[in-house]
Amino acid sequence: MQLRPLFPLLGSSVRHGSRPLAALILAPVLALAGAPLLAASTGGTSVTITITDLRNSKGVVRACMTDDTKVFPKCRQDPKSHRAVVNAAGTVTITFENVAPGTYAIALLHDENNNGKADRALMMMPKEGYGFSRDAKVKMGPPSFKSAAFEVADKPLSQTIRMRYML
Repeated sequence: MQLRPLFPLLGSSVRHGSRPLAALILAPVLALAGAPLLAASTGGTSVTITITDLRNSKGVVRACMTDDTKVFPKCRQDPKSHRAVVNAAGTVTITFENVAPGTYAIALLHDENNNGKADRALMMMPKEGYGFSRDAKVKMGPPSFKSAAFEVADKPLSQTIRMRYML
């Protein structure tokens, strides 16, 4: 078994016959030494949203948070987006964990029939509830990323979003 590529620091100071034993002894130590670095690199902060004014407890609330200005509010198209689906009931709280610092926007859907899409009625008006971060208003279409955008730094953040209904 060739161990030199795995443990180049063992070199010639270890006798040739003892390399497998040294590798077995050092492998767990080296693995543990790197563990704190791995944990730190996956860190971030949390973003908690409280959703109010649900008109009923039917279906689910779908939440999606993205930093991609091109796909908002359809942030399901962003593979890096943070997403959650929770049962609709009274006031709903969702927490996104390990959020890297940056500029984000959140889109919400009260999917009352739990079919995974925003149902529409007359003239493309939404039949189900919706909401956006910073409680951004809807004017002849969804708000821009800029009007719903908020900054995430290194401290936990929370905001309240009111669910709105047109029909």
